[in-house]
Amino acid sequence: MQVYLPIAEMSVNFFLILGMGGGVGFLSGLFGVGGGFMMTPLLMFIGISPPIAVATGANQIVAASVSAAIAHWRRGNVDLKMGSVLLVGGILGSVFGVWLFTLLREIGQIDLVITIAYVIFLGVIGGLMFVESVRAAIRRKRQVRRRQHTHLWIHGLPFKTRFRRSRLYISVLPPIGIGFLVGILGAIMGVGGGFVMVPAMIYLLGMPTTVVIGTSLFQIVFVMANVTVLQAVTNQTVDIMLALVLLVGAVIGAQFGARAGAKMPGDQLRVLLAALVLTVCAQLVFDLVRTPGDLYSLGIVGSQ
Repeated sequence: MQVYLPIAEMSVNFFLILGMGGGVGFLSGLFGVGGGFMMTPLLMFIGISPPIAVATGANQIVAASVSAAIAHWRRGNVDLKMGSVLLVGGILGSVFGVWLFTLLREIGQIDLVITIAYVIFLGVIGGLMFVESVRAAIRRKRQVRRRQHTHLWIHGLPFKTRFRRSRLYISVLPPIGIGFLVGILGAIMGVGGGFVMVPAMIYLLGMPTTVVIGTSLFQIVFVMANVTVLQAVTNQTVDIMLALVLLVGAVIGAQFGARAGAKMPGDQLRVLLAALVLTVCAQLVFDLVRTPGDLYSLGIVGSQ
């Protein structure tokens, strides 16, 4: 069954989009990420332009994250205080990111910037997460005990406060900085930023993996809602029809993902997430370097 997307100006298969939303929603609940690192490239792979894929993907992330965040909240896996501090930086970063997105779109470079940004961030983060996860698995087999986190320079920064749910006493500056970066990524790449936030919260802040997932989802909900509104008002790139179909699948898939994630060890979750990130990165690199079907194309700078 075909449905017409008014903003993307193309017809797509309804069940294909519904299945994509369900699959990404499952990943959101399983890994504690918004799923945009999968959704935006998938939309691009089926022919939707990058600006529309980014803005509409941000809208889908909101629903998937709400559903998964509620599931983790019920299990007590959300640090509300840490999530609020991350949210401050996230809102500021998303406002700056949408302004930068608009500027790049006006000069006709947004498509290239989105693709290159995905390749760089997914490659680096996926590689680091995979290496660390493999090392953690090896240490567990050898029964080598390791402290949950080491004392880094960020733990000596001022404006410290206690995050009781995460069992931390650190400065609010690193969480705000992490939130700001994630807000920019959300606006430029249409991602919730979980693939950056989750490892940063684990390895830099020293939060427990179980608390990280729920707290990450809590922050993602509000930041991506802000991105969606700003993109719709500023750039008119949110396709409502596409977003609605994705939302239905995402909400259902997230509940199953949250249940599956509760049954898996943190190390295994990180290995699977790293593998997915690297797979998407490899596909984007292939699309970036392969010879296009049409060597020449006509377009208008700033068009959709």
